[in-house]
Amino acid sequence: MFKGQKVIVVMPAYNAAQTLRKTHDEVMAQGMVDRVIVVDDNSHDETVLIAKALSNGSVYTHDRNIGYGGNQKTCYKLALKMGGDIIIMVHPDYQYTPKLIPAMVSLIGGGLYHCVLGSRILGGYALKGGMPIWKYLANRGLTFIENCLIGAKLSEYHTGYRAFSRQLLKQLPLDNNSDDFVFDNQMLAQILWFGYPVAEVSCPTKYFSDASSINFLRSIKYGLGCIQTAAGFRLAKMGVIRSRIFPSIARE
Repeated sequence: MFKGQKVIVVMPAYNAAQTLRKTHDEVMAQGMVDRVIVVDDNSHDETVLIAKALSNGSVYTHDRNIGYGGNQKTCYKLALKMGGDIIIMVHPDYQYTPKLIPAMVSLIGGGLYHCVLGSRILGGYALKGGMPIWKYLANRGLTFIENCLIGAKLSEYHTGYRAFSRQLLKQLPLDNNSDDFVFDNQMLAQILWFGYPVAEVSCPTKYFSDASSINFLRSIKYGLGCIQTAAGFRLAKMGVIRSRIFPSIARE
């Protein structure tokens, strides 16, 4: 709990057996997380068995692989159903340190923001943490294009470490988003569409063999999807198109 607000961490998992327990233990060591929800997307390793053995956790399994975005949709629905007031997504591959949870929780729980991102770019941690140079350059290029089209000034749009308020998650039309990796980008664009300011905290990150990553071809598909999302945002703002992702009424 934080000031009477229930804190839930969600972990969209796929073949995360090697790092899930370590990530979970560090999450719980922060001392303010009420529950961890692990949603397994039909893994082929022992992810589910390990998840079920964790303390203070809930496990949900998909009977087929529905994709990273589809997994997140399940995560957020479960977190809201379980009464979460502050919901944090932490990848179970231990690429992002759970030690930032107290800072992210305080920014949301204190009423300052409804969305907080853990940025690998702030502080120059991306390359220091082992991010491949081609991924770093792609991240910077896509972020520049998206900031121009969306009109924001974020350091990156592609971090998988995110915290949200209950109010924000209930307002976003997440079911209209992709079930693939571009879901992350669409969700962040929707947050900006609804006029919510986004906070960023500098996040050290680690790239290693057990950390999840998408291959080059899927990265290209993701990049094109990000540009399409940003362009759709701009065209919808201008009234040129109508979009299910960006509804015509920007604020409730």
